Amino acid sequence: MVLPLLLNAAQNPGILGGIIEEFRSETVETGLLWIIIGCSGQAIFGCRFLVQWIASEKAGRSYIPVVFWHLSLAGSLLLLAYAIKRRDPVFFIGFSLNSVVYVRNLMLIEKERRKSGSPAGAGEEDAR
Repeated sequence: MVLPLLLNAAQNPGILGGIIEEFRSETVETGLLWIIIGCSGQAIFGCRFLVQWIASEKAGRSYIPVVFWHLSLAGSLLLLAYAIKRRDPVFFIGFSLNSVVYVRNLMLIEKERRKSGSPAGAGEEDAR
């Protein structure tokens, strides 16, 4: 849907109005609240990489803090809700399976935290 518009935009600079109209039409069809939910999910999901990058730079090595998994789960669930609303089977499958992995990682981190006796939030996953 967007790719043909972008290709046309490259050939016809006046097509920008058509792209804006397509996004406006999509917002009306889906609903502003759902567009906000989808964009919020995408923003949260994208922020997890910044969090991981900053944590790795501080640690001086590849490092995945626990908050990475929380952001992954939150963003994934919002995007899953958006995919369900849009009735998009590709994104539904992707985000529903991702959520299982994120929950399992959080369960393993919590199990390790309890085993070591460290306080909540102290157990962090190390990526090597």
